[in-house]
Amino acid sequence: MKRRILQFTALAAALIFLFSGCSGSVSGLNSDVAETGKSSENAGTADSESVQAAWDEAARTPLGKYPDTVEYTLGKIAGANNSNLPAGDTYEDNAYTRYLKEVLNIQNVDIFELEAGGSYEEALEMSIADRSIPDVLVVNGRDNLERLVKAGLIEDLTQVYEECTTDVIKEMYDSYGDDLLGSATFDGKLYAFPNTAIDDGHMLLWLRSDWIRKLGLEEPRTMDEAMQIIKAFVDNDIAGDGKTVGLACSTGLIAGSSETYGVDGIFTKFGSAPEKWILDDDGNVVYGSVTPETKEALRYLNQLYQDGVLDSRFLLRKTDNIDELLVNGYCGAAFGRWWAPNNPLILSYSADNSAEWKPYLFAEDVTDEPQTFESYDEWMYVVVRKGYEHPEIVGKYVSAIFDYSRYEDDHYASEVNDYFSINVDPTARPMNINVDYIDALYRCGDNLQKALNGEISVTELSGLEKSYYNTCRSFLNGNLTTANGWAAYASRIQAVEVLNNAGIREKPAIPLSAAESEIPQNLQDLETSAFLKIIAGEEPVDYFDTFVQEWYAGGGEELTENVRNSYQ
Repeated sequence: MKRRILQFTALAAALIFLFSGCSGSVSGLNSDVAETGKSSENAGTADSESVQAAWDEAARTPLGKYPDTVEYTLGKIAGANNSNLPAGDTYEDNAYTRYLKEVLNIQNVDIFELEAGGSYEEALEMSIADRSIPDVLVVNGRDNLERLVKAGLIEDLTQVYEECTTDVIKEMYDSYGDDLLGSATFDGKLYAFPNTAIDDGHMLLWLRSDWIRKLGLEEPRTMDEAMQIIKAFVDNDIAGDGKTVGLACSTGLIAGSSETYGVDGIFTKFGSAPEKWILDDDGNVVYGSVTPETKEALRYLNQLYQDGVLDSRFLLRKTDNIDELLVNGYCGAAFGRWWAPNNPLILSYSADNSAEWKPYLFAEDVTDEPQTFESYDEWMYVVVRKGYEHPEIVGKYVSAIFDYSRYEDDHYASEVNDYFSINVDPTARPMNINVDYIDALYRCGDNLQKALNGEISVTELSGLEKSYYNTCRSFLNGNLTTANGWAAYASRIQAVEVLNNAGIREKPAIPLSAAESEIPQNLQDLETSAFLKIIAGEEPVDYFDTFVQEWYAGGGEELTENVRNSYQ
């Protein structure tokens, strides 16, 4: 069957195909496929009752295999550079799709593959407007999910969840409390499978430890000591030729859980949580960017800028410019989550494998982190087209990929689990969501460390953990010298060990699923401008007070009141 994939340069043509071909039989593409999804060619050769029983079992169990291949049309979010897939693999033919074909006998036929943002949103808008969506669709944002529900375009998946997800999958969702599945529930009915965002732990400070040794410095015990080390990097021009830069910093300032080059750790040090709704010491809902703690964090950042600790040219740099600093070996300090070795630090190691990056977390700097709220506005969901013959396919997919492949002794899954150790982006999965325990990072890290220490047998590890173990062990033994090998070890062992040793877990966020909590663009622009001016010294630190007044007067007061009323 000819694959029809929407490329970024052919959006309009592919959407015509989307709107005309996503209804009817199993895939919407093959007139020979009957209502049950059985191939007439194969069904006639088997006992009809036996075949029907197999179809019925597949429709009502998590891992029942379809007697014949079920193809489903798919609209998905794509990753940059084809998600770092190995050469020859595609979104329709990779470790995930091959495993799903083997275990469940299902195959995606992609209608569109678009990066999140303009083109993807455009495709989604046109799909909703024309009331024609693929059999399975990845949706960004609860607002889009709600639109699909109100338009009557997607299936009720309540029964699918009960019958076609394993007990392990249900445990995973339960680990987040009621609010996660609740965000996909309308009038008591579950309309989507939501993504699970595991606890990524606190922001870590990553430093070039080889530079620390070269300068004869002691490792830092506090954030202030770490900043002095970065200053020493710059003052001694350790990169040479006057090209050493200080702490990497994007003009966005806040990286959150998905971006890079933020300075979130500085704000956390002062008990500040910009760009988030928080509870203050009096139990009132406030916007984290307008608190006194944020002012003090900006004062500190301004001093770092004056002292040359913060990259002196950060206002002029975009993400790819900072990437180049890492590649060229000019930068030896950046904040990042535990996964920073996978992105962006792997750029540094790939260019120079003598670059030793080490993570640091100073426990005293995260003890006053405020309680934050969480909105589902940016959440990711998977939905099924209303009327599709096999809505259970989503529950079966989740059970096969996130339970069976990880925790069962299934040799077919080894290729899937290897994807994690070679840093293949999650967008390589047909359905982009991830489903795991909220504390999955710590569970995996603890088991890996115990296995490496000989405290437990390798046979006790899950399939996914075995894949990481083999990679990390090979790296430690010197048998694996690739950047991916280093990244797996640095993230899953070194970083997680630092998080565990700190003994501090992030406070669970309070859901704000019913609140209109999004910050309008005018207030976002006001905030960004004020913060950058203060850090760069274009305005005094006390200009922060003027910014706060303007923020409330420009709509922030009414917005805050709405969020407070929703919480109460």
